[in-house]
Amino acid sequence: MEIKPPLPPFTLETALQKVQAAENAWNTRDPERVALAYTIDTEWRNRSEFLSGREAIKDFLVRKWAKEQDYRLKKELWCFMDNKIAVRFEYEWHDESDQWFRSYGNENWEFANSGLMQRRYASINDMPIAVTERKFLWERS
Repeated sequence: MEIKPPLPPFTLETALQKVQAAENAWNTRDPERVALAYTIDTEWRNRSEFLSGREAIKDFLVRKWAKEQDYRLKKELWCFMDNKIAVRFEYEWHDESDQWFRSYGNENWEFANSGLMQRRYASINDMPIAVTERKFLWERS
């Protein structure tokens, strides 16, 4: 059985650890690595797209990061209870025409006893920005 500590029920310390681990993983832009944090039968809503299963998540992430180039993310714990965590986030990316965007949103997470995420519901809005407005000034990949 796959186990992904820290396990629920969450404390402030372990909820913060989960959020940081998610931020770190997503910033790798590695669909294989990111997908390992989710149950095999995970359920997602990402914007208007509904996904089910780890393989669908991998495919989604490949598409996402092909479009959202030089993606950089920051997550912040909003609240937590038992096996649930809510986060706010913002990330920056550019498209193939080199137009930069900042995307803002909220995610609601529900975890299995194994510590793997079984549900992720994300609401996201994009705002075009000038390159001079970037907050997350990592090197391009």
